[in-house]
Amino acid sequence: MSDQDAEKKPAHAMADHTLGQGWSHEHDEDADHEHDEFDYDGPLEENPLWIQDNVTLVSVGIDIGSSGTQVIFSKIHLRRLAEDLTSRYYVISRDTLYLSPVSLTPYSSETRIDDVALRQIIEDAYTASNLKPGDVDTGAVILTGEALRRENAQGISKMLSEQGGEFVCATAGHHMESMLAAYGSGAAAASMELGKRVLNIDIGGGTTKLGLVEGGKCIATAAFHVGGRLMVVDENHHITRLDPAGRHHAKRAGFDVKLGDTISDADLEKIADTMAQTVVDAICTRPIPHDVEHLYLTDPILDFGDLGGIMFSGGVAEYVYERETRNFGDMGLRLGAAIRRKLNAAAFRWSLLPARECIRATALGASEYSVQLSGNTSFISNPGALLPRRNLQVIQPPFVFGEEIDAEALGKSIIAHRKAFQVEDASIDMALAFHWNGAPSYERIFATAKGIRIGLADHIDSEQPIYVMLDGDIAQTLGAVLREDCGVKGEILVIDGVMLMDFDYIDLGKVRVPSYTVPVTIKSLVFSEDPRGPRAKERIHHVEDEAHDAHHAHDHKHGHSHDHGHHHHGHDHAHPHKK
Repeated sequence: MSDQDAEKKPAHAMADHTLGQGWSHEHDEDADHEHDEFDYDGPLEENPLWIQDNVTLVSVGIDIGSSGTQVIFSKIHLRRLAEDLTSRYYVISRDTLYLSPVSLTPYSSETRIDDVALRQIIEDAYTASNLKPGDVDTGAVILTGEALRRENAQGISKMLSEQGGEFVCATAGHHMESMLAAYGSGAAAASMELGKRVLNIDIGGGTTKLGLVEGGKCIATAAFHVGGRLMVVDENHHITRLDPAGRHHAKRAGFDVKLGDTISDADLEKIADTMAQTVVDAICTRPIPHDVEHLYLTDPILDFGDLGGIMFSGGVAEYVYERETRNFGDMGLRLGAAIRRKLNAAAFRWSLLPARECIRATALGASEYSVQLSGNTSFISNPGALLPRRNLQVIQPPFVFGEEIDAEALGKSIIAHRKAFQVEDASIDMALAFHWNGAPSYERIFATAKGIRIGLADHIDSEQPIYVMLDGDIAQTLGAVLREDCGVKGEILVIDGVMLMDFDYIDLGKVRVPSYTVPVTIKSLVFSEDPRGPRAKERIHHVEDEAHDAHHAHDHKHGHSHDHGHHHHGHDHAHPHKK
């Protein structure tokens, strides 16, 4: 083929597959889709029907913590369970492909992370794993604890996200880390096995994160300032690192220390014991003592309910479970030993459960639990224009889909929710998320489409793309109704089989062929204010006030009633989308 002929050759696109072209081929990164890859042999796995029901993703978790940095690559196998009469895919297996060594997080100064050294750590992990960024389908870069306080943290995260692969997203925040640690440690799985709630206590270098799990789901999270690397001493007992929280804990133990001071082993033991007691008081003492309460970085979880046990994760947990004995010059060894003594003295009241992972829990959670896969009945008007898409804000208007759907009420609910989340400008893209239930009749779907048409009138009139996420299987029909019956001329993306909520931000990957699914990576807001903080709660209450009239107009019209108190706000927010 001549160069001239090559230039005329049209780009390989998703439409080629719908015309019956084969899926077993390669193409460059400009194509509007990706191919599902499988490592299975035998005729069954070559069957297109089997391939549509089975998808394998390669995921990476990069955890940059106060103390350590590590990289974990995983392979996730998702299957559509046909007996559920749904297009939703469920994770049926997770395999770890590569675990990097845990390296000390490099700092160039007290206020900056060493970006050159950090980039090298990540590059070394990719080299050792024999994977290239292009091989990675999804994943997350997590900056946690005190690493978040560094002045170049946001730039570091962006750089590593771009370095890690096209769909690797950068996330940060105490709640996200608490949740991922609870999944990665094995606490979520233990809650399913026990049939009871489990509290995961993740103690890292700068912070302690709490993740309350029940039935395999994280239902509440919190964090406070206790960590193993808030103070570091050298071999001569000189303090070489002292974070503000570390100095505060030393003062609570009776020592006014500063950087460069000399401190004895006995004094370090007293500080460690004070920190361990802080962990006990933060979890077990109600009401929470005043000097402990102000160490919380989030709202505390005031009532854990009927706990079946507690589990520890994070670097300090290696010492709690006596898996590690080395001293790295920080408070980790002493703090872990002090907590172990508290456990032996029954200070925590609940039994200690064995952890699957300790120091690797958050990275493992980031690698294996931050992704969903859409159903294969999506409506995507132009895959090349709409995908991939990064940092799409999710809003979930508080609307209940009753037997009859009031389009006007739905439209008002969307408008009020957009106002509350400050996404009223038509130029700002956002994804509407809905919990669909009931019969997929044309009348109900048309009313839903009409409500979306009202709520996004400015977007639609200016032919901006619209994004709709559902957990029910009506995406293809809803998209077609929006296009054909509601006159939406701009690009439309409607995907189903995913469970999202307010405050989620998502990355959407390219359509995968032949399963026709879309990888959806879920994350929290990046940096600045944690989205689940007090101001966010005030905003959400305002949302419900705004939507109140629309709800009740709908209820009175159709004789429905529902409890407005069922929503969980702020830090007790459930996260059903992480399975």
